[in-house]
Amino acid sequence: MLLAYERYGVDPSAALKQAQITPPMLRRPGTRITAAQMEAFSRLAMQQLDDEALGWFSRRLPWGSYGLLSRASLTAPTLGVALKRWCRHHALLTDDIVFRLGVQSGVARVQIDERRELGAMRELCLLTSLRNLHGYASWVVDSRISLVETVFPFGRPPHADVYPRLFPGPVRFGAPQAALSFDARYLALPQRRDERALQAMLQHAVRLIVLPYRRDRLLAERVRELLHDRGAELRSAPALADALHLSARTLHRQLRDEGVALQALKDEVRREQAIDQLRRTARPIKQIALAAGFSNEKSFSRAFKAWTGLSPTAFRAQTDAAA
Repeated sequence: MLLAYERYGVDPSAALKQAQITPPMLRRPGTRITAAQMEAFSRLAMQQLDDEALGWFSRRLPWGSYGLLSRASLTAPTLGVALKRWCRHHALLTDDIVFRLGVQSGVARVQIDERRELGAMRELCLLTSLRNLHGYASWVVDSRISLVETVFPFGRPPHADVYPRLFPGPVRFGAPQAALSFDARYLALPQRRDERALQAMLQHAVRLIVLPYRRDRLLAERVRELLHDRGAELRSAPALADALHLSARTLHRQLRDEGVALQALKDEVRREQAIDQLRRTARPIKQIALAAGFSNEKSFSRAFKAWTGLSPTAFRAQTDAAA
């Protein structure tokens, strides 16, 4: 960002002072600033330089360019349509980089094709461009879009530990292109924002780049899948949270925001698995109880009767009689 000031021949001192970033901090290797400082300095730099791209591209993107880009996607019915519009309209702002959206095997992937040398600006350009798109996508559907993977086409930088904070999930360096991928079901989520919400968001748009979105509207479904596929391995909240790249506290909070409790999801999956086993197999009830995560047959029978009104033995007999 300081290189951008240098490119345009503008003194950054006033912006640095307002963001409370001191000259000694700039000279000290490894110095960290807060998200609030980054947000303040980014906003001031974009306004003072009248370039929301901060000197990355061969032409300026005047203040308000990304607001127009957001507005162009606002009437889309779903996230998938909104992202297709974003990719297409971004090329009208600049063709120095091109966004491409694709879906394969249930995973959506947005990659960046570089059309010109970005030089010293490359890392910040690619990082911010992906965060910008991810932040907007999360905002437009009011959901924290969990990432399967984020990759970058340069070596691991000294400050690589910052990346997982900006891109929750696995981050890999040395890839052919910059890209992020996520569960394709997010693409079907409805667009939830209107012009009034857009105006409010644009007052703090840089925040979407600096801070990850919190709520995940597919989290409950993803927890269900993990419990179905890896329930024996992921029985505890910390283990589940780790598989989702969250803290256990965040997992509980986000599920609560969705109106669901982790224990209720566990019971739902246990019930489905137990019913399926009783209907389709002749396995002993004790084995079914252990497979469903119960410590003994007695506790399983008690829970099963609360779920269905029947004991496992009576349920199996009723199923056999109906067949």
